[in-house]
Amino acid sequence: MAQGSGDQRAVGIADPEDSSPNMIVYRKIEDIITKMQDDKTGGVPIRTVKSFLSKIPSVVTGTDIVQWLMKNLSIEDPVEAIHVGSLIAAQGYIFPISDHVLTMKDDGTFYRFQAPYFWPSNCWEPENTDYAIYLCKRTMQNKARLELADYEAENLARLQRAFARKWEFIFMQAEAQVKIDRKKDKTERKILDSQERAFWDVHRPVPGCVNTTEMDIRKCRRLKNPQKVKKSVYGVTEESQSQSPVHIPSQPIRKTTKEDIRKQITFLSAQIDRHCLKMSKVAESLIAYTEQYVEYDPLITPAEPSNPWISDDITLWDIETSKEPSQQRVKRWGFSFDEVLKDQVGRDQFLRFLESEFSSENLRFWLAVQDLKKQPLQDVAKRVEEIWQEFLAPGAPSAINLDSHSYEITSQNVKDGGRYTFEDAQEHIYKLMKSDSYARFLRSNAYQDLLLAKKKPESEQGRRTSLEKFTRSVGKSLAGKRLTGLMQSS
Repeated sequence: MAQGSGDQRAVGIADPEDSSPNMIVYRKIEDIITKMQDDKTGGVPIRTVKSFLSKIPSVVTGTDIVQWLMKNLSIEDPVEAIHVGSLIAAQGYIFPISDHVLTMKDDGTFYRFQAPYFWPSNCWEPENTDYAIYLCKRTMQNKARLELADYEAENLARLQRAFARKWEFIFMQAEAQVKIDRKKDKTERKILDSQERAFWDVHRPVPGCVNTTEMDIRKCRRLKNPQKVKKSVYGVTEESQSQSPVHIPSQPIRKTTKEDIRKQITFLSAQIDRHCLKMSKVAESLIAYTEQYVEYDPLITPAEPSNPWISDDITLWDIETSKEPSQQRVKRWGFSFDEVLKDQVGRDQFLRFLESEFSSENLRFWLAVQDLKKQPLQDVAKRVEEIWQEFLAPGAPSAINLDSHSYEITSQNVKDGGRYTFEDAQEHIYKLMKSDSYARFLRSNAYQDLLLAKKKPESEQGRRTSLEKFTRSVGKSLAGKRLTGLMQSS
């Protein structure tokens, strides 16, 4: 493999310009890569790894590369070896197969060597038409692993607008290359696809990644000769400069400390533990929530008996403030534990249920803590002590059941009491009631009786209304007769 790569390198260079600084760097990197791939001189072991349902051919691990660099380049510090490996990867000679950020990691991440045909010393400044052909080819291959990323889809749309007149020619070129690729062996085609994509990761990098080809020495040299203004494919006007870009020295890099590493570990651990949901699951939950609450939304379902905001009837408000809840109101308590706590009557019913189970102190503690958060600042310390003595102190008359961790935190917070002294204890009690007592409350006879209570028939209500009207009319007629009799007698 090493010999073949050297032959291709020698043949493929049309204009080597060995005197340019970039070419000198490329030659040094290519010598390292050639030795790294040479099995006879102790190169990095290239192997095929078995995955769950497939095989991953011709890969090496990041650890193998870092260890080889330390051994053969006399590097003592692993950080320096990783830095050297990242510089080599940034030029596209080595690339990870799992993502498209060209960096080196000292772990089990799989890497693959770039084919000599795609080495920077052979491929100078690829054209935008080449990039358009590549993106078209990706869309034709119809494989999940080769689907376009968002930024690539945006680039393809821009290129299609820019090359509208010759887009048919570009499409035909991509189609022809796809037909040729399909004739190749599956393993060979898989390796070539990854190598081609890694090449464009160097020359058209992912947004946010460093473009190592932006300040190419040959580009800087050519800028000394002014040329006509040309329109970029991406809609930006590019003007040639008469002078080379001024080099601005970068700020000295601060050495990474143990605290920085700890912060990074904490951040990455939090990212791993993050709970992610599919968009379809979120949409299903939103639809279910909407269907559940649709009858409680007066903009969608007309309020019963009538909407007091658009009529003079305030019966609805009287029903909502009544201590005898309606069926609809009771049904809402079953949606979630928060619905019970938000409704004053629901809290009262739940408290009676807890009293029957001799665990009412849990809800009373939760309500006391909620009330503490609304207290004036001068009364907070006194109220904190009262709650502590009633619910948490040794021998408290209404002791609640807390785990040792929450109790220890709360004990420390009481020493410097504030509105949120009992936050951890309140959260623990809330979860305890939600997971245990609330479920039993929904199954209790008291809740089921309220839920199944029948409304009085409309006919009875109608009879009562007509009776009231009749009584009023009789009263009015009697009063009229009395008034007439008094006038006649006078």
